Amino acid sequence: MPLPADLPETIAVFPLPGALLLPRARLPLHIFEPRYLAMVEDALKTPARLIGMVQPFDAPDGQRRLHAVGCAGRLTAFSETEDGRYMITLSGVSRFRILREVEGFTPYRRCEVSWEGFERDRGPAERDPGLDRAPFLELLNRYFQSQGLSTDWDAVREAEDELLVNSLSMLCPFPPEDKQALLEAPTLPTRRETLVTLIEFALHGGREGEMMQ
Repeated sequence: MPLPADLPETIAVFPLPGALLLPRARLPLHIFEPRYLAMVEDALKTPARLIGMVQPFDAPDGQRRLHAVGCAGRLTAFSETEDGRYMITLSGVSRFRILREVEGFTPYRRCEVSWEGFERDRGPAERDPGLDRAPFLELLNRYFQSQGLSTDWDAVREAEDELLVNSLSMLCPFPPEDKQALLEAPTLPTRRETLVTLIEFALHGGREGEMMQ
Protein backbone atom coordinates (compact mmCIF):
# COMPACT_ATOMS: atom_id res chain seq x y z
CA MET A 1 0.00 0.00 0.00
CA PRO A 2 1.56 3.34 -1.00
CA LEU A 3 2.25 5.89 1.68
CA PRO A 4 0.40 9.21 1.74
CA ALA A 5 2.32 11.89 -0.13
CA ASP A 6 2.87 13.87 3.07
CA LEU A 7 4.95 11.08 4.69
CA PRO A 8 8.44 11.46 3.19
CA GLU A 9 11.14 8.81 3.42
CA THR A 10 13.57 11.22 5.12
CA ILE A 11 12.74 13.68 7.90
CA ALA A 12 14.54 16.00 10.31
CA VAL A 13 14.64 14.64 13.86
CA PHE A 14 14.72 16.58 17.12
CA PRO A 15 16.28 14.53 19.96
CA LEU A 16 14.78 16.06 23.10
CA PRO A 17 14.86 13.99 26.33
CA GLY A 18 11.48 13.69 28.00
CA ALA A 19 9.55 15.53 25.27
CA LEU A 20 6.85 13.13 24.09
CA LEU A 21 4.64 13.64 21.03
CA LEU A 22 1.80 11.26 20.21
CA PRO A 23 -0.47 11.00 17.15
CA ARG A 24 -3.31 13.56 17.08
CA ALA A 25 -1.80 15.39 20.08
CA ARG A 26 -0.10 18.78 20.13
CA LEU A 27 3.33 19.63 21.51
CA PRO A 28 4.40 23.26 22.05
CA LEU A 29 8.15 23.85 21.78
CA HIS A 30 10.48 26.74 22.46
CA ILE A 31 13.33 26.72 19.91
CA PHE A 32 16.51 28.70 20.54
CA GLU A 33 19.58 26.63 19.52
CA PRO A 34 20.89 27.75 16.09
CA ARG A 35 20.83 24.22 14.60
CA TYR A 36 17.18 23.76 15.56
CA LEU A 37 16.25 27.24 14.39
CA ALA A 38 17.65 26.10 11.02
CA MET A 39 15.65 22.86 11.29
CA VAL A 40 12.39 24.77 11.76
CA GLU A 41 13.18 27.12 8.88
CA ASP A 42 13.92 24.18 6.58
CA ALA A 43 10.78 22.31 7.68
CA LEU A 44 8.64 25.33 6.85
CA LYS A 45 9.93 25.18 3.27
CA THR A 46 8.73 21.59 2.73
CA PRO A 47 5.17 20.57 1.75
CA ALA A 48 4.76 18.23 4.75
CA ARG A 49 6.34 20.55 7.38
CA LEU A 50 7.27 17.46 9.44
CA ILE A 51 9.70 17.21 12.34
CA GLY A 52 10.35 13.89 14.09
CA MET A 53 10.52 13.92 17.88
CA VAL A 54 12.88 11.22 19.18
CA GLN A 55 14.16 10.24 22.62
CA PRO A 56 17.98 10.18 22.74
CA PHE A 57 19.98 7.97 25.07
CA ASP A 58 23.62 7.51 26.03
CA ALA A 59 24.91 4.22 24.61
CA PRO A 60 27.61 2.14 26.34
CA ASP A 61 30.12 3.33 23.73
CA GLY A 62 29.62 6.91 24.90
CA GLN A 63 27.71 7.96 21.79
CA ARG A 64 24.41 9.85 21.92
CA ARG A 65 22.07 7.41 20.16
CA LEU A 66 18.45 7.67 19.10
CA HIS A 67 15.66 5.29 20.06
CA ALA A 68 14.33 3.40 17.05
CA VAL A 69 10.74 4.70 17.33
CA GLY A 70 9.74 8.36 17.28
CA CYS A 71 6.69 10.41 16.34
CA ALA A 72 6.48 12.98 13.56
CA GLY A 73 4.55 16.18 14.00
CA ARG A 74 3.39 18.73 11.45
CA LEU A 75 4.42 22.29 12.20
CA THR A 76 1.02 23.92 12.65
CA ALA A 77 1.85 27.06 14.63
CA PHE A 78 4.84 29.36 14.44
CA SER A 79 5.83 32.68 15.98
CA GLU A 80 9.12 34.49 16.44
CA THR A 81 10.21 36.46 19.49
CA GLU A 82 12.01 39.77 19.30
CA ASP A 83 15.32 38.11 20.16
CA GLY A 84 15.04 35.53 17.37
CA ARG A 85 13.67 32.50 19.20
CA TYR A 86 10.80 30.45 17.74
CA MET A 87 7.65 29.31 19.50
CA ILE A 88 6.15 26.42 17.54
CA THR A 89 3.49 23.75 17.88
CA LEU A 90 3.78 20.27 16.41
CA SER A 91 0.59 18.32 15.72
CA GLY A 92 1.24 14.59 15.93
CA VAL A 93 0.82 12.79 12.58
CA SER A 94 2.32 9.31 12.92
CA ARG A 95 4.99 7.30 14.66
CA PHE A 96 7.88 6.02 12.60
CA ARG A 97 10.81 3.64 12.85
CA ILE A 98 14.32 4.90 12.12
CA LEU A 99 16.05 2.89 9.40
CA ARG A 100 19.31 4.81 9.30
CA GLU A 101 20.73 8.24 9.98
CA VAL A 102 21.38 10.31 6.85
CA GLU A 103 24.73 12.03 6.52
CA GLY A 104 24.57 15.50 5.05
CA PHE A 105 25.31 19.16 5.41
CA THR A 106 22.52 20.18 7.77
CA PRO A 107 23.48 21.17 11.32
CA TYR A 108 20.64 19.01 12.67
CA ARG A 109 20.12 15.25 12.38
CA ARG A 110 18.08 13.66 9.60
CA CYS A 111 16.91 10.07 9.31
CA GLU A 112 15.49 7.73 6.73
CA VAL A 113 12.36 6.31 8.33
CA SER A 114 9.66 3.69 7.83
CA TRP A 115 6.00 4.44 8.54
CA GLU A 116 4.92 0.80 8.25
CA GLY A 117 3.12 -0.72 11.23
CA PHE A 118 1.73 2.62 12.41
CA GLU A 119 -1.32 2.88 10.15
CA ARG A 120 -3.56 3.18 13.24
CA ASP A 121 -1.88 6.53 13.98
CA ARG A 122 -3.29 7.99 10.79
CA GLY A 123 -6.86 6.86 11.41
CA PRO A 124 -9.61 8.10 13.73
CA ALA A 125 -9.09 8.72 17.44
CA GLU A 126 -8.83 5.55 19.51
CA ARG A 127 -11.21 4.51 22.29
CA ASP A 128 -10.39 2.63 25.48
CA PRO A 129 -13.35 0.42 26.46
CA GLY A 130 -11.47 -0.86 29.53
CA LEU A 131 -10.96 2.59 31.06
CA ASP A 132 -12.74 2.70 34.43
CA ARG A 133 -12.76 6.43 35.05
CA ALA A 134 -13.50 6.59 38.77
CA PRO A 135 -10.50 4.57 40.05
CA PHE A 136 -8.29 6.00 37.29
CA LEU A 137 -9.06 9.59 38.32
CA GLU A 138 -8.61 8.71 42.00
CA LEU A 139 -5.15 7.30 41.22
CA LEU A 140 -4.36 10.35 39.13
CA ASN A 141 -5.43 12.70 41.92
CA ARG A 142 -3.13 10.97 44.40
CA TYR A 143 -0.25 11.17 41.92
CA PHE A 144 -0.80 14.87 41.20
CA GLN A 145 -0.88 15.61 44.93
CA SER A 146 2.35 13.66 45.48
CA GLN A 147 4.05 15.60 42.66
CA GLY A 148 2.65 19.00 43.59
CA LEU A 149 0.83 19.24 40.26
CA SER A 150 -2.48 20.94 39.51
CA THR A 151 -4.97 20.58 36.68
CA ASP A 152 -8.48 21.46 35.54
CA TRP A 153 -10.30 18.43 36.95
CA ASP A 154 -13.56 19.29 35.17
CA ALA A 155 -11.72 19.16 31.83
CA VAL A 156 -10.01 15.92 32.84
CA ARG A 157 -13.33 14.27 33.71
CA GLU A 158 -14.92 15.36 30.42
CA ALA A 159 -11.98 14.51 28.12
CA GLU A 160 -12.34 11.79 25.50
CA ASP A 161 -10.38 8.59 26.15
CA GLU A 162 -7.51 9.32 23.75
CA LEU A 163 -7.12 12.95 24.75
CA LEU A 164 -7.07 12.00 28.42
CA VAL A 165 -4.55 9.16 28.20
CA ASN A 166 -2.26 10.79 25.66
CA SER A 167 -2.23 14.20 27.35
CA LEU A 168 -1.29 12.61 30.67
CA SER A 169 1.39 10.50 28.97
CA MET A 170 2.92 13.64 27.49
CA LEU A 171 2.61 15.88 30.56
CA CYS A 172 3.49 13.63 33.51
CA PRO A 173 7.14 14.05 34.60
CA PHE A 174 8.38 10.55 33.85
CA PRO A 175 12.01 9.75 32.90
CA PRO A 176 12.81 9.52 29.15
CA GLU A 177 12.89 5.70 29.11
CA ASP A 178 9.37 5.60 30.54
CA LYS A 179 8.22 8.19 28.00
CA GLN A 180 9.60 5.88 25.31
CA ALA A 181 7.57 2.97 26.70
CA LEU A 182 4.42 5.11 26.50
CA LEU A 183 5.26 6.10 22.92
CA GLU A 184 5.77 2.51 21.80
CA ALA A 185 2.55 1.18 23.36
CA PRO A 186 0.73 -0.36 20.36
CA THR A 187 -2.80 0.66 21.38
CA LEU A 188 -4.50 3.21 23.60
CA PRO A 189 -5.53 0.58 26.21
CA THR A 190 -1.93 -0.63 26.38
CA ARG A 191 -0.72 2.95 26.85
CA ARG A 192 -3.25 3.50 29.62
CA GLU A 193 -2.09 0.29 31.35
CA THR A 194 1.53 1.44 31.07
CA LEU A 195 0.58 4.86 32.42
CA VAL A 196 -1.18 3.32 35.42
CA THR A 197 1.85 1.12 36.13
CA LEU A 198 4.17 4.14 36.04
CA ILE A 199 1.92 6.18 38.32
CA GLU A 200 1.56 3.33 40.82
CA PHE A 201 5.32 2.81 40.76
CA ALA A 202 5.90 6.50 41.49
CA LEU A 203 3.37 6.46 44.33
CA HIS A 204 5.14 3.48 45.90
CA GLY A 205 8.41 5.39 46.01
CA GLY A 206 10.05 4.06 42.84
CA ARG A 207 13.25 5.81 41.98
CA GLU A 208 13.55 7.73 38.71
CA GLY A 209 14.78 5.66 35.79
CA GLU A 210 14.10 2.23 37.31
CA MET A 211 10.76 1.48 35.74
CA MET A 212 11.24 0.59 32.08
CA GLN A 213 14.87 -0.48 31.84
